[in-house]
Amino acid sequence: MNILLVEDEPKVASFITRGLEAEHYTVDVAADGEAGLARALAGEYDLVVLDVMVPKRDGLAVVRELRARGRTVPVLLLTARATLADKVAGLDLGADDYLTKPFAFAELLARVRALLRRGAAALPVLAVADLHLDPATHEVRRAGRRIDLTPREYALLEFFLRNPGRVLSRAVIAQHVWGVDFDTFTNVIDVYVNYLRRKIDAGFEPKLLHTVRGAGYVLKATEP
Repeated sequence: MNILLVEDEPKVASFITRGLEAEHYTVDVAADGEAGLARALAGEYDLVVLDVMVPKRDGLAVVRELRARGRTVPVLLLTARATLADKVAGLDLGADDYLTKPFAFAELLARVRALLRRGAAALPVLAVADLHLDPATHEVRRAGRRIDLTPREYALLEFFLRNPGRVLSRAVIAQHVWGVDFDTFTNVIDVYVNYLRRKIDAGFEPKLLHTVRGAGYVLKATEP
């Protein structure tokens, strides 16, 4: 699951990002409303966590623009404004939930899970051959055997499973799994693909994760 966090306070952004990544979510961060809106419009996110008081364009204006453009991505507003009128204003503009600062991370995580379940519950389990990933529970199994993945491995596998049979270049993988600021000249993607291959293919047949020389990688049940 890909989450966009729009938060201008570095310590808060880092705290939220670390916590969400520990729960197997992939997080992109924008430090102002204009950058957040641009990323929300350009990217494929399952949730936007949006601070109301961000510079350049406030969170309410971002929500208004997203909904005006027909984007239905769930939005969780974060704000120090605690009045009922402020909450009603945010919800009326199209936000899906509202969390007042300061908050416990456990509460933020519960609200994130609730919003993501609304969308994930309507989605089938992702599968290729006997490999299955449940977006609602984050459980991964191959031939009925549970496979434990790190948050980054999970995000990588989910992206492959949402694009079965499609050859994914390193640049595309970097953008969707690591974020738009990722340095594509490193070999980190190749390293993580190898980590993932060992977990989902070693000891199983058929092999599912294949290298397409000069092009990238593909998840499919037969050789490309």
